[in-house]
Amino acid sequence: MPPTPLDAGSLFDLAGKTAVLTGASSGLGVTFANALAANGANLVLAARREDRLREVQAGLPSGTRSIVTRCDITQPDEIEAMCDAAMEEFGAIDVFVANAGVVTEGVPAIEKTPPAAFAAGMDANVTGTFNCLTAAARRMLPVGKGSIIVIASIAGMSGHRGFFPAYTAAKAALIQVARNMGSAWASRGVRVNAIAPGWFPTEMTEGLLGIPAFADMCDRMTPAGRLGRPEELVGPLLLLASDAGSYVTGSVVAVDGGWTATTGSSPAGDEVAEIFAGLMPGGLGEPIVPAR
Repeated sequence: MPPTPLDAGSLFDLAGKTAVLTGASSGLGVTFANALAANGANLVLAARREDRLREVQAGLPSGTRSIVTRCDITQPDEIEAMCDAAMEEFGAIDVFVANAGVVTEGVPAIEKTPPAAFAAGMDANVTGTFNCLTAAARRMLPVGKGSIIVIASIAGMSGHRGFFPAYTAAKAALIQVARNMGSAWASRGVRVNAIAPGWFPTEMTEGLLGIPAFADMCDRMTPAGRLGRPEELVGPLLLLASDAGSYVTGSVVAVDGGWTATTGSSPAGDEVAEIFAGLMPGGLGEPIVPAR
């Protein structure tokens, strides 16, 4: 008997499904919210800035069912309240997109990274996200279905010279968390995957990408020769969120213009190093070099 033809359009359909999105108040979160809504999902928009969430909600496609819930992912009780709100309003969590993330340490020389700044970055980006994923899974596993998507970064896939030590460590940890959870829950119907974006213009990156020398370095290190456009993340997001990705779990999808496909190192150069040094107080951005 020949296989049943697949309707490619319906594979990506999220009609009737509920998606919870953290970090929904700005940046890539806005792109993700609109993409999920455009494909029919009910939305739970979560972030710390409720006023910004209301603005995002107002801009969603007409007819979208959505709620807003304030959530600081470093607070476990707020994570539980977010998931409870989704269940009370829509009766299920079918998709969970862990997009919230912060950079806490600035750009110090790695050897001068303040312990408190490193700990804060790991707490928000790793512990907070881990708690979000397990909270979502506790709602998905009893019904035997669900898709969890972790927004990681290419910063977690290789070494980066003198760059955001807590952030890079956290994103590497989240990639491993996605792999571990994806393998642990696959037989129970819950998929977990990570998307690792390269350099995209967002609220978080605008300061660095506003430095011409740094933006030029990113262009040079990317085989595509340019930054990503936020809408270029929509395809991978919908693949992993929908039935189109039903056999994909524990995977990392790099959306980076070829950055991680290359080898070698292209240092930022003296100009960027001097700018970074100037951004950090008390000499934290100045590397320790051997005495001559």
